[in-house]
Amino acid sequence: MITGSQCRAARALTDVSRQLLATLSGIDEETIAGFERKLDTPAADIILALQSTLESAGAIFIPEGERGLGVQLKFTRSEARRLSNLENEGGRAADDEVPGV
Repeated sequence: MITGSQCRAARALTDVSRQLLATLSGIDEETIAGFERKLDTPAADIILALQSTLESAGAIFIPEGERGLGVQLKFTRSEARRLSNLENEGGRAADDEVPGV
């Protein structure tokens, strides 16, 4: 499970505001703020929901180990740009005009 510091760092890396994280995860913004500021420890299911939402936004959580725990982006900025360009190619989807069907 992630820590409040990892949550805050992941939001910064993925450019997700606290308000957007609350909307996407269904977790109250005040609960997220308390967790990030180490004022409160929410239930495990709430922390897992935050972690899952941030992972969907592109964060990878590094478990505590030899170098300590952390967070990183799933893709580098250049990879994310290339993926974005690929996703925007092709134009609008339309019905196929297949003769004889």
